[in-house]
Amino acid sequence: KTDEILTEVIAPAPNLSDAKASELQLIALKISEIFNIVGVFTVEFLDLGNDKFLISEIKLGPTNSGHWTIDGATTSQFENHLRAILDLPLGSPTLVAPITVMVNVLGGQYLDMYKPFLHCMAHDPKLRIHLYGKEVKAGRKVGHVNIIGQNLEDLLDRAHHAADYLTGRITE
Repeated sequence: KTDEILTEVIAPAPNLSDAKASELQLIALKISEIFNIVGVFTVEFLDLGNDKFLISEIKLGPTNSGHWTIDGATTSQFENHLRAILDLPLGSPTLVAPITVMVNVLGGQYLDMYKPFLHCMAHDPKLRIHLYGKEVKAGRKVGHVNIIGQNLEDLLDRAHHAADYLTGRITE
């Protein structure tokens, strides 16, 4: 997070053991049972180190931290939310690639993001850029970049490069 704004998500979480992931999932499931939640909800955990985690936030409905699912999962958080509240069978949340990286785009120097968007798409057509159509203001979330693949460092570099270009922090 930067200034309390989520900046990136990596799915699946790197360096998280299967056992710890299962434990955290059970906590989230217990919360959903206690509050009888229908639909998507997010439990954000703060990694305290030494294999200890603290619940930092619980949010109902699709959230920014799940936007990676639009391009990185068989069924996105949005589709599964609708399926759940309409009492339809849930879709598979299976990853479509070994790694998905999502980087938020914050408002910067460009008030019109169309040309920077075109540049990023021409520069790296595997990027999936989602702009929200919001008025651009400094520090405001105006979109996000998703990219899927196998090499975490490469994916992080490419997604951050695009987000930096879209905000005007870099010009090439």
